[in-house]
Amino acid sequence: MKWDLTYLFKTEEEFEQAFNELGAYAGLFASYKGKLGDKESFLAYLDLLEKFECELSRVYQYAHLRSDLNKKDIAAAASVQKCMMLLAGIQQATSFEEPEILSVGYEKVMSFIDSSKKHEQFRFSMEKLFRKNEHVLDEKREQILANFSELSGTGSELYSSLSVADSKVEYIKLNGVKTPVTQGNWRGLIADSTSAKDRKKIFEAIYKFYDDHKNAYANIYQAVLKADKANADSRNYSSILESHLFRNNIPTSVYTNLVEVASTKNASLKKYIKLRKKYLGLSRHNTYDRFLELAHSNKKYTYEEAKEIFFEAIKNTPADFREKAHEVLKDGFVDVYEQDGKRSGAYSSSMPNLHPYILLNYSDTLDDVFTVAHEAGHSIHSMYASSAQPTMLQDYTIFVAEIASTFNEHLLLDYFIASGNATIDEKIMLLQKAIDEIYSTFYRQTLFAEYELRASQLVEQNKPINHEVLSNIMIDLYKQYYGLDITKEGLKKYVWAYIPHLFYTPFYVYQYATSFAASFALYKQVKAGGVDAFNNYTKLLKSGGSKYPVEQALEAGVDFTKTDAFLAVVERIDELVAELEKVLFEKYGY
Repeated sequence: MKWDLTYLFKTEEEFEQAFNELGAYAGLFASYKGKLGDKESFLAYLDLLEKFECELSRVYQYAHLRSDLNKKDIAAAASVQKCMMLLAGIQQATSFEEPEILSVGYEKVMSFIDSSKKHEQFRFSMEKLFRKNEHVLDEKREQILANFSELSGTGSELYSSLSVADSKVEYIKLNGVKTPVTQGNWRGLIADSTSAKDRKKIFEAIYKFYDDHKNAYANIYQAVLKADKANADSRNYSSILESHLFRNNIPTSVYTNLVEVASTKNASLKKYIKLRKKYLGLSRHNTYDRFLELAHSNKKYTYEEAKEIFFEAIKNTPADFREKAHEVLKDGFVDVYEQDGKRSGAYSSSMPNLHPYILLNYSDTLDDVFTVAHEAGHSIHSMYASSAQPTMLQDYTIFVAEIASTFNEHLLLDYFIASGNATIDEKIMLLQKAIDEIYSTFYRQTLFAEYELRASQLVEQNKPINHEVLSNIMIDLYKQYYGLDITKEGLKKYVWAYIPHLFYTPFYVYQYATSFAASFALYKQVKAGGVDAFNNYTKLLKSGGSKYPVEQALEAGVDFTKTDAFLAVVERIDELVAELEKVLFEKYGY
């Protein structure tokens, strides 16, 4: 149940040798400067890009996975830093590339591509390059920006150092027992607690660190925002939002439509919170009370059981899908349990032409079973893309990345609901699970997306960013989305410091909500349409990064330029909350 990194490199010496060999690419790339107008040189340069991509993928995958296993391992962290410095050097060496290709002209470049079937995989990237022509600078200014590229990632590196490497485990007394509270177990501790006082202690054990370091976190986030603003201003984008969406040709209206729907169409979500307060007998529903079950079960699920449940849930899917599901969960490619220094959370990491790896912090809960299915979805997506697309078109965008993962969750949820004769408590648990998925994936992520939008607009207006400003945004949003006053929880207002995506990958989290909306629509089609509909779904997975994501979704049947894509989710939560209210009344009689 540990990663086997020897798939990538047998020894540390092999890794170091491969890393050192990458250093020669800077000079090789630079040697093509001034030659890209010649067809043979242009095509040879593309060959070099593909070769570098393959070799870099293996080196970087090894370095970052090893570091994530132990963030306190200085040598492992140094390897990641070396990779980032190497990439910065490559960026500097290739800073001539885009301006020079643009100067060659669209028609001539496309004629080069037309002449070689082998290089067809570069057509889409060339089309994207010419589309962003207005945001590409001349060679001298591109070189200047490349010189600062390493600094632009400082904010995320500082966040990682503070939140992981410099973190410490807090201990509290629960039922007279000294208990560690970690990023991996605190939700489970709250879910198992029957004491409001203990739940508050558990929550504050986690959030105390963010309170103690609130000024540092605010300054780090300000650095992230200012780097984004510098990039947007330098490249002539109208806003930070546009700078993040433009590359993948996502209209800003997709983002703002999502925010509009989620922030205003949330009556059932607020009703759900009130139902929880009523039937859990709470004097006040705190945000961390969302982990409490409306119907309790002491059942735990081992990791092996989680895999078997997932495999059973997908038994009616096509054979190639089932085969890929088993493949991605093979021993050696999943690191299962929490350990000191290990990165928190869960993810699937994939690189072109390589087997994906999955990181978990598994703790035997029902949520963990769904996490296994979720991350397996990402890895299945990567395997479909690598089987159908050449090297340079396998890397799909974040926008579509969450479709496969949440699609698996829909499959798993339906399996749980349909399997056996559910008791009334089991019905409540499954309805809660379905609602909570919409709560966390659609509404919560959109709330954070609106937070990013508001914070970025403050920076664009040259207004100050500090912990009070950031906390006040969150206070307002929690009232708007949930009808909750988080000032009564004290430390909850620092949730902006708790969410790593806001620091690591700005303007990322909204795609959880868009992907959830798309996966829900596609899943409905599959349930209604059978094998043909499933084939249409896997075509999307196989398309990898060969098209713009909004176009990929549209071809699969989801139009993100219309609010209907999001309103379908609202209609679903309306139905689920109404059904939950009926079942709760059936059980309690009030």
